[in-house]
Amino acid sequence: MESFAPNKIRNVVLLGHNAVGKTTLAEALLFRAGLTTRLGRVEDGNTVTDFEPEEHKRTMSISMALAPFVWKGFKINLIDAPGYADFIGEVRAALWVADLAVFVVSAVDGVEPQTEVHWRMAEELNLPRMLFINKLDSDRASFDRTLEELRSKFGAGIAPIELPIGSGASFHGVADLFTDKAYLYDSGSASEGPIPTEMEEQEHEVHDALVEGIVVADDDLLAAYLDGDVPSPEVLERTMAKGIAAAKVFPVTCGSATVPIGVDRLADFICEIGPSPRDREAAEIKAGDQAVAIEADPQSDPLAFVFKTIADPYVGRISLFKVLSGTLTPDDHLYNHRAGSDGRLSGIMTMRGKEQESLPSIPAGDIGAVAKLTTTMTGDTLAPKDKPVSVTKRPIPEPSLATAIYVENQSDESKLGDALSRILDEDPALVLERSDETKQTLLKGMGEVHLAVTLEKIARKFNLEVKTDDVKVPYRETLTRAVNVEGKHKKQSGGHGQFGVAMLEFEPLPGGTGYEFVDKIKGGSIPRQFIPAVDKGLQEAMSYGGKFGYPVVDMRVSVVDGKYHSVDSSEMSFQMAARAGFREAIAQVGTSLLEPISRMYVTVPSAYQGDIMGDINQRRGRIEGTQAALGDAQTITALVPTSEIMRYANDLRSLTGGRGTFVAEHAHYEPAPPQVVKHLTASTEE
Repeated sequence: MESFAPNKIRNVVLLGHNAVGKTTLAEALLFRAGLTTRLGRVEDGNTVTDFEPEEHKRTMSISMALAPFVWKGFKINLIDAPGYADFIGEVRAALWVADLAVFVVSAVDGVEPQTEVHWRMAEELNLPRMLFINKLDSDRASFDRTLEELRSKFGAGIAPIELPIGSGASFHGVADLFTDKAYLYDSGSASEGPIPTEMEEQEHEVHDALVEGIVVADDDLLAAYLDGDVPSPEVLERTMAKGIAAAKVFPVTCGSATVPIGVDRLADFICEIGPSPRDREAAEIKAGDQAVAIEADPQSDPLAFVFKTIADPYVGRISLFKVLSGTLTPDDHLYNHRAGSDGRLSGIMTMRGKEQESLPSIPAGDIGAVAKLTTTMTGDTLAPKDKPVSVTKRPIPEPSLATAIYVENQSDESKLGDALSRILDEDPALVLERSDETKQTLLKGMGEVHLAVTLEKIARKFNLEVKTDDVKVPYRETLTRAVNVEGKHKKQSGGHGQFGVAMLEFEPLPGGTGYEFVDKIKGGSIPRQFIPAVDKGLQEAMSYGGKFGYPVVDMRVSVVDGKYHSVDSSEMSFQMAARAGFREAIAQVGTSLLEPISRMYVTVPSAYQGDIMGDINQRRGRIEGTQAALGDAQTITALVPTSEIMRYANDLRSLTGGRGTFVAEHAHYEPAPPQVVKHLTASTEE
């Protein structure tokens, strides 16, 4: 594939809800561009952009995939992004490098939850947007109903530039509102002709509304229009293109990806009115503490941003990048200042699905790939060694669901570590944590499907079966009241024995205080060198747990007296005496159970606010307040027992149709209510 100037490049991401036809649209675009000889089907597992076995199994996109093609002198870097909520991290990564988002909306199902979620994400980035109303050849399809819903959800910027000709089984073409021409697909490919008589009136009415909507954005055009001078289609397109680049106008096209109808027209519009990398706001990078804007200039210093990493067990690491400035050629050397490593870009290429195609050069604004940059991660910036710059970081979505993972064979531990390291490089939306309290390794992701797919990938790519378990809630315990005890350790087994006695005062402290150790020894009843051993023994005993087996916290222990033997006493003797004293204190006064409390921030459309607050109350939560969020959303802040939200990601998705998001963080511990204590006691006894 040849190189293209930045103004001839279009970086386009397909967005929308799961199963609206994004992958099928990508297939249709590649087919119309002559890169495939047949239309692949998601159900048959033979599409270009859904090539992973996990995608074939579930008949849906799981990872973003690149599918570049040439269209009438332009290069379109098409990115097919997943629509299922669990893979929102892939969507966010695609948004990092796209200059235009094409939202695919079903004419049957209308605006669905993830379409709204993706729209808000694009809106936050001020990303230009177009829409493609798909499936107009289906039963129950309605262009008018879908268009009205788009306007209701996304505002007055929604502007149709095409109308469908026919509907359902009779759908066979589109009317171009710029040129007042029809494009009919009765013979498979488009044939240009006049608007059908039966829809002339409707087309002229919508055409006039489109023209008026465009000219009001330009004072000179508006004045000429009021004087009776109707702008040409070319002028209308150029003016609309400015509104699209400014993310103020969102043109609506239509068609069917399965037939395909209107797909070639969509490609035309992407090239004619879609923004190039030069039309967008300059990328912002950081040079030290300074923010610097970088133009997509092929003649500048080379600079590339890595937005996706693919972990291939055979090829190794493949890094997908966007060239922000300069022009990259094979064997160029760029420096990764985060990793402190120099990388040779041997064999730069593009990828079309899983297929690789070598490129002679990649100029500013274009997207490419390179293999074997072993220290480069997603989000890294590649630059000349003497220019320590980096692209301003964008947030990665917080994982919302966790599962405990382990391998049955200890010999596989190191193999698991390597597999997880490579999978986490590929998917920054995954987080791995080790819980010291519960002794579990936790894999956190965006939902059940996300975690299940990750484990399937590990099994397939690294031949390693990973087991899962429920995540344990990190309860804690504290003493019910003060108590004085004697801790004694005495052992005689020939030769030197072991002897140590410590008189200990235990006092519970307010929640969150922690542990305090006080030395009140007077007169040398315990030699100074053995006092730290008493402290160490107590802390070890507290970590082993109290009555329920959970760590004991929030108490002050004073050592007030003791006994020792000049020969048989040692640090170990007094550690064991302290442990014995701790066990005696627990036996005498018992402990109360403390449960962790999380502070949650739940963001949902206002229509769901009441339902969410009611659900939080049922989870023993306490609402702290609400605050307006982006658009028509509200953020609810609440304190909720951690045990009640272990699977909240699934429940919130069910309650809001996938429109809600949440973040939870540990707040503090509180005494657990009787029903929780009873449940844990029963579980322990079993």
